[in-house]
Amino acid sequence: MELTIIQDIIFDLGGVIIGLDTQKTVDALAKLTGISDAEAQLIFRSAEEFKEYEIGKLTDEEFRNFIRSFSKEPLKDKEVDHAWNAMILDIPEHHFELLTHLSQTHRVHLLSNTNNIHLRYVESKLHESGKDSFKSYFYHQFYSHKMGMRKPNRDIYEAVLLQGDMKAHTTLFLDDNLDNVNAAKKLGINVYQVTQLADTARFFNER
Repeated sequence: MELTIIQDIIFDLGGVIIGLDTQKTVDALAKLTGISDAEAQLIFRSAEEFKEYEIGKLTDEEFRNFIRSFSKEPLKDKEVDHAWNAMILDIPEHHFELLTHLSQTHRVHLLSNTNNIHLRYVESKLHESGKDSFKSYFYHQFYSHKMGMRKPNRDIYEAVLLQGDMKAHTTLFLDDNLDNVNAAKKLGINVYQVTQLADTARFFNER
């Protein structure tokens, strides 16, 4: 793919810009609530509440109470948040450099399935890195819980293209989830699946 034909680049957040390990949250939730690892895995993969929280249908407190419903002991907000945020790792410094470099020749955007607790935590990690926010790195920031829709549903891609004034054939989308990548591809968007965090910089370095 030649980047010269691309005008807009859309990045996913977890697993693409920032390190992500969902198993760490599954393990942390199991330890916190006292349920088995297998139970925690099943709940994390199948419970609709996680998706509902990602599209803003649950408040932070309603989501915490959902987690509390599995625990025999009362849980403080900070305990729930800590376990929930365990999946979020560090942001490599060279990713900030990459975004800055790309923004000189392209409009760079962010599209993430996320939620309020995670976003606050990511923002705190930005501050730890000496960054105020993502505003200086992304032309638009699209978050599922603020849009009321999530990947891989078609409507979120259509909304992003419309709100961002983007054309599918001159847009590149990077995501670590194959379903999300395939959904964007069906709309004519150029796509690349990131299978490991290092792929993000490698993809652009090879072009």
